[in-house]
Amino acid sequence: MKMLKSKLLEVKRLENKEKIEDIQGKYNQIAWGSQIRSYVFHPYSMVKDHRTNAETANVQSVMDGNIDLFINEYLKMKSLEQ
Repeated sequence: MKMLKSKLLEVKRLENKEKIEDIQGKYNQIAWGSQIRSYVFHPYSMVKDHRTNAETANVQSVMDGNIDLFINEYLKMKSLEQ
């Protein structure tokens, strides 16, 4: 019975692990140089998206949440990949 119980617990643990991995998706380690965007406030203003190379000089607008430019460029890039 102990062996059966341990096997059942192992199967249940693996199922839970698979569910968690499906929910989390692909995970990349966060490290130096893995940022999506760079924000420059001084001596000039610029926001650059490193995935798509989209840039804007209106840093304040981006900081206020206006990131439609970056979203649209990312979606264009993804659609061209497929």
